[in-house]
Amino acid sequence: MNELELKYGCNPNQKPARIFMKDGGELPVRVLGGRPGYINFLDALNAWQLVRELKEATGLCAAASFKHVSPAGAAVGLPLDETERAMYFVDPAAELTPIACAYIRARGADRLCSYGDWAALSDVCDEATAAYLKNEVSDGVIAPGYTDAALAILKTKKKGAYNIVQIDPTYTPAAREVKDVFGVSFEQGHNDLRIDETLFENLVTQNKDLPQSARRDMLVALITLKYTQSNSVCYVKNGQAIGVGAGQQSRIHCTRLAGHKADVWYLRRHPKVLALPFLDGIRRPERDNAIDVYLSDEWEDVLADGVWQTLFQTKPEVLTAEEKRAFLATQSGVTIGSDAFFPFGDNIERAHRSGVQYVAEPGGSIRDDDVIAAADKYGMVMAFTGVRLFHH
Repeated sequence: MNELELKYGCNPNQKPARIFMKDGGELPVRVLGGRPGYINFLDALNAWQLVRELKEATGLCAAASFKHVSPAGAAVGLPLDETERAMYFVDPAAELTPIACAYIRARGADRLCSYGDWAALSDVCDEATAAYLKNEVSDGVIAPGYTDAALAILKTKKKGAYNIVQIDPTYTPAAREVKDVFGVSFEQGHNDLRIDETLFENLVTQNKDLPQSARRDMLVALITLKYTQSNSVCYVKNGQAIGVGAGQQSRIHCTRLAGHKADVWYLRRHPKVLALPFLDGIRRPERDNAIDVYLSDEWEDVLADGVWQTLFQTKPEVLTAEEKRAFLATQSGVTIGSDAFFPFGDNIERAHRSGVQYVAEPGGSIRDDDVIAAADKYGMVMAFTGVRLFHH
């Protein structure tokens, strides 16, 4: 099969729509369930590239959670601790495989933005991963294969309409890629830049102590950014993206947006959040929304009389601004990556407030000295990679 008809394009009025191979060859994907749409396939093919490259770079299985052609989260398959199981609504007794851990952590980076996501897996989808996916609001999944048990579980999701796509892991794209905009064709070479640890050899700060764990997190950050709509910045900790700021016109806005998401991710570990007394039967999306509001300046929207009773068994205590600041001050060991150079030191100042200790960015700004000085002020380790990672 070299083409697949789609329901419509980005919007219902954009018909006809299809994916196809211009050279007449076979499509590298097979639909095993559902009927994926135009945006679904944009998410699927971008997300697959991300997880494939992340596994190649780290040697660990990887997963991504995509929304509107940018990752809401990405992670490698490291084990979940007890707190993470609670944060991500995982049964404490559930047996988790590495690929299941990878997706749970990818989804957990920003559970609010991952609502209705497209999941991508670097490895065969197994029963543990499918069982978790079944209970999440998700549009579809792409993987190189599925076990029989996993496929049986996923085919019951959305009354059999859940989108399940299998991709040929050996598929290699053409060296040149073409797209049309307003009737004009654009052509460029496929971005086959290999991201590996050689990019971290140019350490420009006074502190040059870059542990292996930080090198891994730099790989996660940069490979995530390679498939994020630019401008973009990514915060990573322990092999997991914890904040992605995508598509902002200003670099500092990327840094602030991603930093805010990283802060919310970390605050979900606060004892008051973990102890929120939700009513039985409150679904995961409602919990995620309630937690997000509880952690915001609009916390009264969920703690007001007549409202909290619909969510909680007893009225929770407010998590005060002072408590938030004190808890966030304990965050450390975070890595930040940027798809282009930081033009000013204010990005470093903002990153520091979210526990950043390691920085990977291209360098090349006329104010590189100011940026390096800001990193030195906090004892950070900064690598100038020399590569830009714009994606549109």
